[in-house]
Amino acid sequence: MDKGVPYRNTQYGSTVNAGAAGVGAPGAADAGGGAPSGDAAVKPGRDRLVTSHRAVLVVALTSLCLIVLDIGTKLLAVAQLTGRAPIEIIPGVLDLRLTRNSGAAFSLAGGATVILSLIALAVVAVVVVTARRLASIGWAFVFGAMVGGALGNLIDRLFRAPGPLRGHVVDFVHIHHWPIFNVADSAIVCGGVLAVILSLRGIGLDGTRLSAAPPPDPGSAEPAGPSGPAGPSHAGGPGPGDA
Repeated sequence: MDKGVPYRNTQYGSTVNAGAAGVGAPGAADAGGGAPSGDAAVKPGRDRLVTSHRAVLVVALTSLCLIVLDIGTKLLAVAQLTGRAPIEIIPGVLDLRLTRNSGAAFSLAGGATVILSLIALAVVAVVVVTARRLASIGWAFVFGAMVGGALGNLIDRLFRAPGPLRGHVVDFVHIHHWPIFNVADSAIVCGGVLAVILSLRGIGLDGTRLSAAPPPDPGSAEPAGPSGPAGPSHAGGPGPGDA
């Protein structure tokens, strides 16, 4: 009889210990899996920051390339087309002819040079401020085209005759039945078309689709765990009265 009591106590204690271990293990797993580690929590923010920097770089490089191309083609047009008859590229469709434009893109709003110059400055300022929230490469190209086109024509208005903010923009590309334009005008139009496409596809400035449902909040979901602590099990073991 004395030998049976320690045996029952030993097995009962073993059963309790096994149950405690079974309860503790899922709890430890939940504690480790439910709360992300420091590296896991920081990684999304770091990735977003890298993407934002990449988008800003795309804006800067796109606008810079367009400005250089616009200035170069205008200088070439002034040097080669001044005092010359239009040069036919595609007869009846496309030719090169030099004009001076005091208005907006495609010779619109002639005579409003000062107002258009101030609007261009405002557009550039808005784009620079907004670009810090960019994470979409597509929208980065849009902003780069807008800035490059606006600054390309603004440089003419600042430094060409008859004076600062009133300078006439150099146009030289003529598609028949269409106003004469330049590289900066084309960049603005292409940027606008791309902006419409991105908007129709529901792509926001941060690169996410605006129509997509927001991801579920991890904190609102109940973690899957054991239904309750396992108590001492006597199945298959000796009962208190089995002595």
